[in-house]
Amino acid sequence: MLTIYAKQTLFVLLLAVVAAAPAQASIKSWTKDGDAVNFTLDIGSMIIRVCQSDLIEVKYTMLPRMMQKQSLVVNNRWGAETGFTVTEDGNTVVITTKKLKIMVDKGNNAITYNDLNGNTILAESGSDNKTMTGTVVANIRTYSCSTTFWSPRDEGLFGLGCHPLDSLSINYKGRNQDLLIKYLTGAIPVLLSTKGYGLLWDNYSASKFIGEDPAKYKYVSESGNMVDYYFFYGPDFDHIVTLYRDATGRAPMFGKWAYGLFQSEDRYKSQQEVLAAGAGYRKAHIPVDVVVQDWYYWEPQPIGCHIMNPTRYPDPKAMVDSLHNEHLHAMISIWPVFGSGTNDYNALKAMGGLTPITWDNVVTHTFDTYYDAHNPSARQLYWEQARDSLIKRYGWDAWWIDQCEPDNGSLLDARRDAQFFTGKGIDFFNTYALMHTDGIYKGWRRDIPGKRAFFLARQSFAGEQRNATTLWSSDIECTWHSFQDQVPQGISACASGIPYWTSDIGGYHYHWQAPDWSRPEMRELFTRWFQFGAFCPIFRIHGKGERALYSRNWDEATRSILLNYDNLRYRLLPYIYSLAGKVTQDQYTMMRALAFDFREDTAVYGIKDQYMFGPALLVNPVTAPGATSRSVYLPHGGWYDFWTGKRLEGGVRMDADAPIGTMPLYVRAGSIVPMGPEEEYATQRQADTLELRIYPGADGKFVLYEDQDEGYEYEQGAFATTTITWKDKTRTLTIGAPKGSFPGMLKKRVFNVVVVGDGVGAGEAAAKGKIVKYAGLPVSVVFAGK
Repeated sequence: MLTIYAKQTLFVLLLAVVAAAPAQASIKSWTKDGDAVNFTLDIGSMIIRVCQSDLIEVKYTMLPRMMQKQSLVVNNRWGAETGFTVTEDGNTVVITTKKLKIMVDKGNNAITYNDLNGNTILAESGSDNKTMTGTVVANIRTYSCSTTFWSPRDEGLFGLGCHPLDSLSINYKGRNQDLLIKYLTGAIPVLLSTKGYGLLWDNYSASKFIGEDPAKYKYVSESGNMVDYYFFYGPDFDHIVTLYRDATGRAPMFGKWAYGLFQSEDRYKSQQEVLAAGAGYRKAHIPVDVVVQDWYYWEPQPIGCHIMNPTRYPDPKAMVDSLHNEHLHAMISIWPVFGSGTNDYNALKAMGGLTPITWDNVVTHTFDTYYDAHNPSARQLYWEQARDSLIKRYGWDAWWIDQCEPDNGSLLDARRDAQFFTGKGIDFFNTYALMHTDGIYKGWRRDIPGKRAFFLARQSFAGEQRNATTLWSSDIECTWHSFQDQVPQGISACASGIPYWTSDIGGYHYHWQAPDWSRPEMRELFTRWFQFGAFCPIFRIHGKGERALYSRNWDEATRSILLNYDNLRYRLLPYIYSLAGKVTQDQYTMMRALAFDFREDTAVYGIKDQYMFGPALLVNPVTAPGATSRSVYLPHGGWYDFWTGKRLEGGVRMDADAPIGTMPLYVRAGSIVPMGPEEEYATQRQADTLELRIYPGADGKFVLYEDQDEGYEYEQGAFATTTITWKDKTRTLTIGAPKGSFPGMLKKRVFNVVVVGDGVGAGEAAAKGKIVKYAGLPVSVVFAGK
């Protein structure tokens, strides 16, 4: 790590160099060294590292020497990749791997990525490809770093995180986006292109994506001592995401309960209220899995004391135990800020684990202090404090990580000037939540065996998926406009390689007050949002005002609709949990921009309010008040209306009926959708009978994933997959023998197979089909019909 003096010295040297430098540095010589090609430039140096044949890292600096860097995001060290060649062809250095030809212009060091047939995948701009410019930000001398890439006219660009106040298209072609983490603004510098590549910009300072020129775009970071980015070659989006997670870490499995409904409110103020929330669901036999204790359970003690007020919570362990006895899981909110004077504050301060960054506490009107999540010793102490005071002591199942930006309102320059353990805040502006969750996840895995970690965080950065983190879109408003914004932001977050995303169903606040949920217009908003939430990776109710499904705020008509979608979510758990298994085992993306599955169809690039939920379901939220229909684009191929079973042909835009009880939902021809029985919690009964819905019109395959629903034995192979295929020409369904096993695995089961058609196998209710008894041996069944 550079000292401040050394950095200032290099800054002066760089100013002198830049003053006499040509527009772009040229290559003087190169050497191959293991998995890297090192380039000496007339000013500075460049390294192209072949991590593997389809994953390339580029580092470039105009400084006199390349600084040492250990990435906080990329944790894969790879083995030395030597299966590539380096040659010269005139003015070009050519690096050839098993999948790529990387062309480096000796005159200006611009890099072009080609496939093996010579087709250009991505090219840096020749005139301004990689730059470093001396600058001053918040009175800090530093270097702005950027890289510019050409962008073809018909390219679609996706990803870049979650920006809850942004309602623009999910396609970043021709537009700009700030990439700095602050309140209500996320940043994940991962980009997916329909041209078959992805990029990870490995810089942690406040950055920008600038794409207003439709012919090119660039990443710009306000601080750094090098350009550092990773290139991923797909060409399909799923493989790009696989490479990204290979580089930055796989997403672990959550417990099966985490895919059910979360009930939360701002806020339960007593042990009695928490227990009443769970009892309200159980007495009404409404499916739910999690009850959440949000903030200020500690008052009147300062934040960070990790103490539940004993007057309002006389026995927290008995409270959590009671929830467990009702087959409910319990999540609690714990913040990374500390009021002065607490034992936790004093211990962190004594070991140098606090930052100068303060949060303006709008409740107590004090300025509370962030701990230094970049300091490994502080992370360890923070975890131990929370573990011993709350998590392990009372048996909580999940942790809501709130206020982890860190954001001190308008004082962002103070955040830039803060000194973290790793260096100046300006250089680590976006990585606080990443390092915070890193410490918590590692502590949980070590100290709470047998219970899968689940963390809900307001901010995510690249790599955070490896820390069992779900990104939540923060304190959004209870308005239609805010709801409209959530759909593209969920799609974009998941396109950025973060597999789990959620919003507060209904929004968090209405002008910072609780809305009147008994008003018809607010009931309509909640209903439409709940329909969308049922098809998000994580399904959560949260916000101001009573909105539990048993609440008297809902009239019977509203409640009936809500229960239909809640029951449908639970019936789809075999499908959803199989997708979760695919996320962990195969690096899959559950909430999918249409470009994942229809990359060649340019008509989908700008569609921001439709997405695939797994391979089968096309989800079309209704985000306009009073709507009884909405425009839907069906991509090419065959489709079925989920609610009616009617067959439709794609490649068309149409108006879909959408009365208040119906969110348009379509199923792709060739899909196999497993559905379980109605349940009140995710693990209520083993699914010894599954309904298999077959949507004919194309060949299909689905891999049913099962494990013990909890614990980490799956990491040692304790899980099973059963491949189910449909051959459309012969109308033959084959259920293969399971691969793998786990304790408690069913040896026999019954499949109720329904071949869907107009009026057959329609809607959320169970359908009658052909019974197939299955004892673990392959079985094939032929169905009559065309």
